[in-house]
Amino acid sequence: MQYLIAGIIGLFSGIASGLFGVGGGIVMVPAMMFFLCPPIRDIKQAIGTSLIVIIPTAIVGSFKHFHQGNVDWRTALSLAPLAITGSYFGAWLTTHIPAENLKRTFGGFIILMGAKLLFGK
Repeated sequence: MQYLIAGIIGLFSGIASGLFGVGGGIVMVPAMMFFLCPPIRDIKQAIGTSLIVIIPTAIVGSFKHFHQGNVDWRTALSLAPLAITGSYFGAWLTTHIPAENLKRTFGGFIILMGAKLLFGK
């Protein structure tokens, strides 16, 4: 049953990834915390699992968006080096932040970003 639930979470996060450019953090992490805990033990494991899964998801979505002409290569190449560096630093930070604090920070971040998208310009 856990694998069926995981598959359904994967489907929804894949759709969100291709549609909105999100999926791992916004869809998969909260869903794993709610529906797959256990075997997912905490938010740190949900984040790590999500990042592994998002690699093929991002490749497929990127390929499709590239063929639709939706990629600005100069911006992408400008973002990539420091995004890679930042992701390494962010993963390192999880070793120093208690899981409960990380979960609260993550929830607050999602609320703030949601409010900005709903009410901002």
